[in-house]
Amino acid sequence: MRTYAYLRASTAEQDATRALVELEEFATSHGLTIAAPFIENVSGASLQRPELFRLLTVAQPGDILLVEQIDRLSRLNADDWERLRSTIQSKGIKIVALDLPTSYMQLNHGNDEFMRSMMNAINGMMLDMLAAIARKDYTDRKRRQAQGIEKAKEQGIYKGRQPDVQRHNHIRMLIGQGISQRKVAEMLNCSVSTVKHALKVASHGA
Repeated sequence: MRTYAYLRASTAEQDATRALVELEEFATSHGLTIAAPFIENVSGASLQRPELFRLLTVAQPGDILLVEQIDRLSRLNADDWERLRSTIQSKGIKIVALDLPTSYMQLNHGNDEFMRSMMNAINGMMLDMLAAIARKDYTDRKRRQAQGIEKAKEQGIYKGRQPDVQRHNHIRMLIGQGISQRKVAEMLNCSVSTVKHALKVASHGA
């Protein structure tokens, strides 16, 4: 049984690796070792997840897909969530989420067939419920954002999403000093994709 961590953030400006230490600590406390982390910056509402599906390709029956929260795995609509969950189930992969304590029990029931069946049923129900909550949170937030933008447009004060100019300047300064992108990301506590985005913005503005 191997354990794979999946970490996701919605945008390039967010640090998808933020929860890695917490996942590693959880794994250690349960006698597990994370074989590899799979990290990507993509919306949870999209099923286009190259790293997630790379994880699912690598994982074998009985392996663990470890996530911080179910919403890192899914803010999908009902049809897409059903497709993803069916793919995971068909491969015999166990989902363990830090925000779903019942999922921890999958780590301890051994070869007890009855307990396996019970935990599969319980966790299937809980996963569906949390995925539905995550989707509702996503759609509610998008609706509020759209309402706020529309109101700002009516008032003539909407400027769109503004980049973090100070951070971008800092990134470009450090890169200009010959520091690697990964090291800059560590220094500024951001993702490598954020560093790449800052450089891309700079090149387009040049």
